[in-house]
Amino acid sequence: MKALCVAVATATVMASSPPVLAASEPSPGATSCSGCHTSGAASSVSRLYGRNADEIMTAMTGFRDGSAPATVMNRIAKGFSDDELRAIAAWLAAQK
Repeated sequence: MKALCVAVATATVMASSPPVLAASEPSPGATSCSGCHTSGAASSVSRLYGRNADEIMTAMTGFRDGSAPATVMNRIAKGFSDDELRAIAAWLAAQK
């Protein structure tokens, strides 16, 4: 009985824990952002690492639907689904 309780408790903790992927492994598409949005302060393009995931998601959906002005981001954003954008935003937000 004790083993069953430990197994249930372990499964509950693992199910409620955030995925490790968000901080360590970039989602498909996320690493391409660093080509312009570097992690350093020397870039004239806004830094995305550590930025709020909701802000990134709002900007990307705005670029995709044309409600936010863009030079190239409107074309890039159209290549991603909402789920892909959420994964990218979560990974970028988790970076320092």
